[in-house]
Amino acid sequence: MILRVVVSLLGALTLVLASPIAAGSPPVVVIDPGHDLRANLETEPIGPGSATRKIKDGGGTSGVVSGTTEAELNLAISLRVRALLGRAGVRVVMTRTRTSGTSIGNVARARIANRADAALFLRIHADGATSAAARGSHTLYPALRPGWTDDIHTDSRAAARTVQRELVRSLGFPDRGLQERADMTGFNWADVPAILVEVGFITNPKEDRALATEAYRARAARGICRGALSYLRLPPASC
Repeated sequence: MILRVVVSLLGALTLVLASPIAAGSPPVVVIDPGHDLRANLETEPIGPGSATRKIKDGGGTSGVVSGTTEAELNLAISLRVRALLGRAGVRVVMTRTRTSGTSIGNVARARIANRADAALFLRIHADGATSAAARGSHTLYPALRPGWTDDIHTDSRAAARTVQRELVRSLGFPDRGLQERADMTGFNWADVPAILVEVGFITNPKEDRALATEAYRARAARGICRGALSYLRLPPASC
């Protein structure tokens, strides 16, 4: 009995010491609300040293019913996630806090996360499709590309898995699962674990109407927060 108690106490002590917050150094999460007021059609290398270039930002989509731009929705959810993570003791850095200008592009967004030495680069988006029937939430993470993402691939996939699980549980949209992406500039330039959450399709009338409400935006933020905290090995109940 005494041995079991000692082992239990040692296990609890290990968890406390492993927690960045308990150790006095709060983890940093960089939240990236996708897009901005205006698209940016300039180009940038898809990865360090690459001759392949992509436009910096195509501008995102818009709600088929609400008319809300993706940039506005992304920011509204991101600000809620910031507040929730902040209450949990996480230090949050935002790539933008208002929708007011031309998008800075994806290399610049990744560099913000790199400079912050983020424990997680959390990119928040909404999806669009040519078919109004397309529905659901999914989470993207970097494909394994030697020299670019080999140092963040495994951790990014783990983060994507936990955030996707909690987002679907909280929001209730269909689960479209995880998707590896080799073509995303923001991933290829990241030196820290990075994921991109597509909360739902605002080209779908049902999901657009839901995400136009404060209640569903709060649900999305709560799920993303719980997933991020779980990945960071912090109590998700804080959300």
